[in-house]
Amino acid sequence: MNEYYYELILDHWRYPRNKGKMKDPDAYAFDSNPLCGDEVEYALKLDDNKRVIDIKFDGHGCALSQASASILSELVKGKTIEEIKNMTKEELLRELGNPNLGPTRIKCALLSYKTLKLAVYSYLGKKLQEEIY
Repeated sequence: MNEYYYELILDHWRYPRNKGKMKDPDAYAFDSNPLCGDEVEYALKLDDNKRVIDIKFDGHGCALSQASASILSELVKGKTIEEIKNMTKEELLRELGNPNLGPTRIKCALLSYKTLKLAVYSYLGKKLQEEIY
């Protein structure tokens, strides 16, 4: 990982973007990594076109997991649920500077990605259930 990405991760860890709680989110999920104790939750507000107009994350853990959550929150703001659904983990890893991480650290880096996807699929499942019933 080059110096730029190292500094980027430290900056997002020290000064996280979009960190906090949200009342009445349209989409929400929480997940953790039991091996290291990292935790991340996401809350999203959507407009009528299912575009993210606000996003908050909260949690605690290592610098990599929390910086990843902050970077991802900036990456998806303004995107539609469909665009987020189609995102790949490689997009987040590219934003992190394509770090060469071992199996334990990659889980730290991708916890936010997994949690965001859980929020999106939870939202889509809720909407589908509303349509059926």
